[in-house]
Amino acid sequence: MHEQKTILIVEDDEVDVMTIKRAMREIHVTNPVKVTWNGEEALEYLQGQKDLPGIILLDLNMPRMNGVEFLQHIRADERLKPIPVVVLTTSREEQDRVSSFNLGVAGYMIKPVDYLQFVEVIRAINLYWTLSELP
Repeated sequence: MHEQKTILIVEDDEVDVMTIKRAMREIHVTNPVKVTWNGEEALEYLQGQKDLPGIILLDLNMPRMNGVEFLQHIRADERLKPIPVVVLTTSREEQDRVSSFNLGVAGYMIKPVDYLQFVEVIRAINLYWTLSELP
């Protein structure tokens, strides 16, 4: 995606993680990928990292700490605040979308059921990230 910065996936569904990774391979994304299974685990990971990920792909509906709560935490942390976050979720709830954008997400994508459409979603995220001028 961008340079060789890590891509952090925050997702509790193993099938979705496998699908994201497969789609990344298909479009030749070679960045290292780190998977965390909920917001708490993702925060622990981020707080222990010297080099922060280049982008976070975030699910909203997770146990322990959901995606919106996770966003609230990282946006309140000056060190983590600049990391671009793209929500990748099944939620079509308007409140989830509004909350996410109010917390400064770079994008909100609905996970398609069809694999080929999923690849196109990952391709769009890759294009956005590749073209963005990150600090």
